[in-house]
Amino acid sequence: MCGRFTLRVSPEQIANLFSIEQMPPVAPRYNIAPTQPVLAIRASHAGNGREATFLNWGLIPSWATDPSVGSRMINARAETAAEKPSFRTAFKYKRCIVPADGFYEWQKIAGGKQPQLIGLKDGGVFGMAGLWEYWEREGSVIESCTILTTEPNDLLAPLPNRMP
Repeated sequence: MCGRFTLRVSPEQIANLFSIEQMPPVAPRYNIAPTQPVLAIRASHAGNGREATFLNWGLIPSWATDPSVGSRMINARAETAAEKPSFRTAFKYKRCIVPADGFYEWQKIAGGKQPQLIGLKDGGVFGMAGLWEYWEREGSVIESCTILTTEPNDLLAPLPNRMP
């Protein structure tokens, strides 16, 4: 599971890697948590490339009656997202990339858990696969997202059972 991550690189690095022409202001963040706004890259509404925007982390399906459901949908299993009612439409039509330069996983140790920051060797930015959704009720609009997770690779196998 991906429950916290970091994005400390410059906006220019993000724009260059993901071919974004206009970047919103992005400050370094060291402990991005569920329900907070996260930077996401998606197809532009105009259909001419990509756009960078902020989405609330925790997907709220368009049919949900209560937006608080999003706090429980921060991750989606890549293997089953296409079939699950909560993610099915977003999986077909609303994919995104959530830039990060590290994510935290908690390793069990005697007496508790120890956070481990996982990232690229060079400290560079990478993209986590995601889905986004548009929710509207009574004039209130929320755009939200979830991060897709999969089985861990050999390097992460000793940590919890999922990775972005």
